[in-house]
Amino acid sequence: MVSDLRLGLPVVLLGEPAAALILPVETLSPERFAALGSGGELVLTARRADALRHRPHEGEVALIPVPAGARLDWIQALADPSRQMPASAAVPQAPQHAPAPMHRAAIRLVKAAELLPAVLVVTGPDVVETALRNDLGILAADDVLNQILLPRDPRPVSNARVPMLAARNGRLHVFRAPDGGPEHYAVEVGTPDRSQPVLVRLHSACFTGDVLGSLKCDCGPQLQAALRAMEANGTGVLLYLNQEGRGIGLANKMRAYSLQDQGLDTVEANHRLGFEDDERDFRTGAALLRQMGIARVRLMTNNPAKIARLDSEGIEVVDRVALKVGRGPENTRYLDTKARKSGHLLA
Repeated sequence: MVSDLRLGLPVVLLGEPAAALILPVETLSPERFAALGSGGELVLTARRADALRHRPHEGEVALIPVPAGARLDWIQALADPSRQMPASAAVPQAPQHAPAPMHRAAIRLVKAAELLPAVLVVTGPDVVETALRNDLGILAADDVLNQILLPRDPRPVSNARVPMLAARNGRLHVFRAPDGGPEHYAVEVGTPDRSQPVLVRLHSACFTGDVLGSLKCDCGPQLQAALRAMEANGTGVLLYLNQEGRGIGLANKMRAYSLQDQGLDTVEANHRLGFEDDERDFRTGAALLRQMGIARVRLMTNNPAKIARLDSEGIEVVDRVALKVGRGPENTRYLDTKARKSGHLLA
C-alpha cells in the first residue's frame, strides 16, 4: 500500500463513516484529480492546520472541506508550505463532523510512505466497487491504526565481517521487518559479553551527515566517534536505524532545510510541514537489541527520550555515555534547538 501511495495510486480504507478513496496530495496528478469530480475532504495534521491558522480541529488531524470547483494548486498549497496560495483563495471553515479513525489512518499511511502528511479523502456509494474494478489496494482503517501498536519484530537476514576505518574488528548484521518496512542494521564491534552491560548507540540514518559530511548537523561526527569509542572499548554495538530526518524521510527533511533557510528552527520547520518534533520509533532499536541477546546497555546518547523508550521496552540502561562532538558555526543553532526544545543534554 505504501508503494502505491508513493506512485500516486489511491487506496481504499474501510471504516466509519463510509469506505473512502485515499489520495496523497503530494502524488495526486491533475488527471486523477479531474477524474474525481467535486467534493471530498482534505485531511491535514493538527500541526499543519495550526500553521494555516485553521481552527477548530480535534486531536491529531484536521478536516477541510474541498469546495466545488477547487483547483489542485489550491489543495497543494494547503499541504505544502513551499507553494503560494492562489490569489483570493480562502480556507473554508471546518466541517460539522469531527475527524474519524479513517482520517487518522489516512495520515498514518502517508507518513509511512514518507510523503507530505496531507490526504484527499473521497467517499461515495461505489468506492469499493471502483477499487475492485481497478485492482486498488483495500485496507481496514482500524488495521492501519492498530499497526502502530504492534510490537516491532525485525528478523536477522545476514551478517558478515566488515573492517572499518573507525573499527577494524567490525561485523554488519542486516535485519528486515516482517511488514515490508525498511531494513535496519547493527554494527557489532568485537564480541560483546552479553552477561555484562554492552556499549550501545542508537544512530538514526542521516544521508546528509553520514555520507555527505553535512555541517548542518552533528550526525556524521557522532557516527564516527561512537565507532571509535567502541573500538577503544574493545566491543560495542551501533544500531543504524533507517529513520531519516527524525522519521520523516529525506525528501521532507530537505523541505525542512529549506524552511530553516527562511529562519525557522528545526522543530518549527517540522511543524510547518505538518510533522511532530520527532516521528521516530525507538521500539525498533529495543527489538534489535533483543534479537542480539542484549538486555543491559551503556547507552551512548545525549537524548533522554532514547533512554526512556529503551527502559519502557525492557532494555536496562545502566549508564548514559555522553557523545558531544561535531559542533560548529553551521550547526550551533540546530544543536541549541535540540537542547532547548527536545531536551538533549548538550551543556
